[in-house]
Amino acid sequence: MRRNLFSFCTALLASLGLTHSVQAQIRPSGILGDPVPPEVEVMYDKGIRWLAAHQSPDGTWGSGGEGGPGITGLCVLSILAHGEDPNFGPYASTVKKGVTAILRGQDRTGYLGSSMYHHGFGTLALAEAYGTVADPKIGPALEKAVQLILASQANNPTGGWRYDPSGRDSDTTAAGCCMMALYAARNAGINVPDAAIDKGLEYYSRCQSPDGGFGYTSPGGSNTPRSAIGLLVYAIGKHKDSDVFRKALDYVRAHRDNTEQHYYNYTIYYVPQALFQSDYQVWKEWNRKHIETCRQRQRADGAWQAGEGEAFGTASTLLSIALNYRYLPIYER
Repeated sequence: MRRNLFSFCTALLASLGLTHSVQAQIRPSGILGDPVPPEVEVMYDKGIRWLAAHQSPDGTWGSGGEGGPGITGLCVLSILAHGEDPNFGPYASTVKKGVTAILRGQDRTGYLGSSMYHHGFGTLALAEAYGTVADPKIGPALEKAVQLILASQANNPTGGWRYDPSGRDSDTTAAGCCMMALYAARNAGINVPDAAIDKGLEYYSRCQSPDGGFGYTSPGGSNTPRSAIGLLVYAIGKHKDSDVFRKALDYVRAHRDNTEQHYYNYTIYYVPQALFQSDYQVWKEWNRKHIETCRQRQRADGAWQAGEGEAFGTASTLLSIALNYRYLPIYER
């Protein structure tokens, strides 16, 4: 269906000289020449149907403390990552309600609430929705959210981010959420100074362990999810010629299958992105095995469970296989 729509739109807009703009929004599955495995399509359809059916009336997802702008943002991202039309398609209402919920929670300082984890993921969702979801409030809200990230970093002596915008120390997980939000916002046309990106990368370099992985707040104690985050921010930041990147890539290659540990869903969220941006062939190998794992773990109703809740488990798992589609701008290589 989406491939037919792409062909039709491309042919129509070619006559108007507008093919570049449509290709930025509607692309065929397997844009690098790889067909999307049919089991991915089956899983994905079931997963986003579950998300749509379990969205709260206020547009959020989750209960019992699970919900927040970060969870809602990841759920919105997982639907957009499937190439769904956010304005007229079957999930348009779901996406718009989710985006509205994120916007509604923003305070006058630009903070999306809860923590910088939630703020980072929420900002990432706004950046990916900007220009595709028909809502004039997204642009100004995204600008304010980015300014808060930049102000938080400017006031932090480490050059990174912590749980709270006023934090004076940093950790590599909160910093990863904020860095990816800045990258996505910059892709969307929001002004993000190079100095802020460089400062964030410098913080990561100080947290790299001798084994090439990344610690939590300092070198030492490397693990797979944190190291994948560090590798990803260096890859997206176009620093693939650095020693930090090369050492991190070696670590993630060696530990890429070490997902049966704490923070499983964060691991499967970041590892495929890091490998896809850094070593495409290794990503392809990892992806084949991961698809089967996802198939076995998916419940009959379409959801995936996680310690953080079903909404997070479902959204993070869908995003872990969404690179098979590559619709999100942040997933472009």
